[in-house]
Amino acid sequence: MSVAVWSGSLLAWEGELSALKARLASVFGRSEVRASAGAFIDGVLSGISRKTGWQLSEQAALSRPYRMQSLLGRTCWDADALRDVTRDEVVACLGDPSGVLVVDETGFLKKGTHSVGVARQYSGTAGRVENCQVGVFLAYASHLGQALIDRRLYLPEAWVSDTSRRRRVQVPETVPFATKPQIACELISAALDAGVPCAWVLADALYGSDSRLRRMLEARHQPYVLAMRSNQHLRLLTAEGLLQTDPAELADALLTDAWTSHAAGEGSKGIRLYDWARIALPWTVDEGFERWVLIRRSRQDPEARAYYFVFAPAGTGLAELAGAAGLRWTIEECFQRSKEELGLDHCEARSWHGWHRHMTLCMVAAAFLARLSAQLRQAAGRKGNERSPQPLVA
Repeated sequence: MSVAVWSGSLLAWEGELSALKARLASVFGRSEVRASAGAFIDGVLSGISRKTGWQLSEQAALSRPYRMQSLLGRTCWDADALRDVTRDEVVACLGDPSGVLVVDETGFLKKGTHSVGVARQYSGTAGRVENCQVGVFLAYASHLGQALIDRRLYLPEAWVSDTSRRRRVQVPETVPFATKPQIACELISAALDAGVPCAWVLADALYGSDSRLRRMLEARHQPYVLAMRSNQHLRLLTAEGLLQTDPAELADALLTDAWTSHAAGEGSKGIRLYDWARIALPWTVDEGFERWVLIRRSRQDPEARAYYFVFAPAGTGLAELAGAAGLRWTIEECFQRSKEELGLDHCEARSWHGWHRHMTLCMVAAAFLARLSAQLRQAAGRKGNERSPQPLVA
């Protein structure tokens, strides 16, 4: 890349970032708080190794971390208002009728016991029970990219009932105990109420196995592809009577010609091909919709299978369901990028508000990068192919 092109790209990058900060200004009110928030965002977008108070302050040429710590803890601004602006930013650059909402949780390992929500609990990040915080996140993905648009800290039951502990970390009295699927319901409902364009809602088996989440989506006529466990209890009314079964048993009974190969998106090694089958669920459903059990099978190991609850518009093809199911990995990419590059897991704040402020500011930075990536994709799509040379005529 030439110096002129590089300089032009840098100026465009800085212009986009300045415009974003201007759109965020109303959230922070006072000019000092706006400046601190801008420096925080600059810091997490920089190449410093740790996005902690001290290092962010040094990156901003500050002698002490007071302003960064104050931004997360003492100043007056609404993290949920910033979340709403961030969601609007993501929809503006990635929004598409074929887009999807993906919900999942991620863990944040901790050494002490004083940070809000810390407990011995399962962390998918570590793959085992650890001393950690767990946050439930919502991502939006389309053909233009993906980004996180909402977050909520999971508060274990031991924390909910401990009044003095809650008070020390400023957990609002209005925050009750909520399971992760209940939190997911609230995050998804808020996004849909805000008009986020969504063709499918996707989640893993922790959420797919929750009937309240499925009922909420069906009541809204919102299609979904939600993973479920192989031993999920299913009650089916057949001509012979009530059948009690599970997805694994249903899959075992399928004939060879029930399976069809379809792509589940593109991975690091190219198109991810699986064998797919579906079985209609004979449950009452609103007109214009269907329920299915969707089954994915590895082509190398037929015993390696995954199962999904599906609520879809009538006539939806198997290839479209397979493609939708394959998009659940997009939230994992959001977690990986936000942790490795933007310091999502570098939060030092111990309070309820501090945790949500840190996460939301990191989400702002991720939304900015998603906008730049979307612009590059759109520019590449508009670029015409170079004309082939005219054939030589002897």
